[in-house]
Amino acid sequence: MDISLGENMHKSKVFIIYGILTFILAAALSVFSQADIPRKTTALTYPLDETVVVNFRGTTRFPRMKGDARIKRTKRNGTEIELSVQKMPRPFELGAGYATYVLWAVSPTGEVDNLGEIKRRGFFEFDSKISVTTPLQTFALIITAEPHFLVKRPSQAIMLENLDDAYTMNGKTVATTPSVNYFGNQSDYFKDSRTPEIAEIDYSKTPSTILQGKQAVALARFAGADRDAVDELNQADSLLNDAEAAWKAGRSEESVDLTARQAISEAVKAEETAAIRKTARDKRNEQIRNDAAIRRAEDKATDLQGQIDQLRQQLADETKNRELSERDVANYSDQIKVLRKENADLRDELTRTKLDAENAKNRLAAIDAENKTIKQQQDRDTRAAQLAANEPALIANLKRFGTVTKNERGIVLTLPESFFAGARSTGFAPNADAKMTSLADIFVNNPDYNIVIEAHTDNNGTPGDLQALTQQRAQAIADRIASIGVAQNRMQASGMGAALPVAPNTTAANKAKNRRVQIILSPTL
Repeated sequence: MDISLGENMHKSKVFIIYGILTFILAAALSVFSQADIPRKTTALTYPLDETVVVNFRGTTRFPRMKGDARIKRTKRNGTEIELSVQKMPRPFELGAGYATYVLWAVSPTGEVDNLGEIKRRGFFEFDSKISVTTPLQTFALIITAEPHFLVKRPSQAIMLENLDDAYTMNGKTVATTPSVNYFGNQSDYFKDSRTPEIAEIDYSKTPSTILQGKQAVALARFAGADRDAVDELNQADSLLNDAEAAWKAGRSEESVDLTARQAISEAVKAEETAAIRKTARDKRNEQIRNDAAIRRAEDKATDLQGQIDQLRQQLADETKNRELSERDVANYSDQIKVLRKENADLRDELTRTKLDAENAKNRLAAIDAENKTIKQQQDRDTRAAQLAANEPALIANLKRFGTVTKNERGIVLTLPESFFAGARSTGFAPNADAKMTSLADIFVNNPDYNIVIEAHTDNNGTPGDLQALTQQRAQAIADRIASIGVAQNRMQASGMGAALPVAPNTTAANKAKNRRVQIILSPTL
């Protein structure tokens, strides 16, 4: 007695642990199945009178599922299918909306055939078999979790699909059509979110057909059967209640199953009837709306006809008034012709007057322009004469700072190298500051001259260094003069490097001559 009791307790513990592990595994796989993965199930073309072996694989929801089938197409019975599946989970583990499994044949054109229910066996994972036929000859096979076995289209929960490595018993390959597509566990064939949750707590103990009946009744209500198919829905409810009562009373499984399936059939009938009646009611309502629209259109047409009659009367009145107006127009036409003739004559006279005035204006403008040109030339001549008169004094003043010459560019003042601190220095010599101030005062007092400062040096050094040296020297002189009051826009500073020597760079004396700064004063006439 004690040993038997211990064994029973041990078996009970094993049973409970197995159930817990199965639940955890199902939950984990459900988490991994959330990501949608593009999938393509292959449709097979089954040859006539040959048995084909087809293998199946589980999708991402339950990859441990597997199966195989023996399929044969005959002239008499269509395509016969004998399918075996293993490791099927309980449907409600996928979600509270699922109560059973259904085998589907899907053609490449999207035609679907509900081949039948794969019944649940036991409380945990189970194996099952099904033998069915289909009129299709090219199709893919899939197994889906469904709310009940009489659904018309596959759900989104695709659990098992056939592989494309099918072969006949003689080893021949079978033609395939890889065109039955769906996205992971989100089927392309079914996008209906109506499936409700089963209103039951202990799914594992409740018979599958009763769970399916609850789903079928819930879907019928969702479709509006409590309004459009009351009798059918009440019949389904009554049968479902009878099935539940028989189950709770411990009656035979066959009796409960038969009554529950009748309830499912009545619920599907109620759902379809509700859909048909709703469609009919919608059509009646649409007809009523159309009739109302027609009546409104007729009323509007009547109003429009009244408006047309009014417009016709107005047109007749306007026609009579137009005839009277045409007579008045004929009388005024002659008067207008006379007035137009007078207006044309006046316009011609006005055009001639405007032309004479424009010519006089142009002549006056030409005289003004000529006088202005003469005045400007006189001013330039006066300034030139004044500059020529002042030029000797300017040259004399400039000679205090260096050598002064005159050429086609103007007055050229050549500053000696002694203005800078050294042969390669850009800084002024100590005694150059007073000279630069005096020189700048001369330039300020002679504003009618532009000033070009050109610095030169000998050829000792690279061209780049010599160019930079002379540019810095010329700019230093320009900046110093500008700081004393000479406008920047009168000056231009240029470094010439060693490009324009005045003597060959063969002796120290000649090189000293080449190290010079020339300031060119040109009149701004």
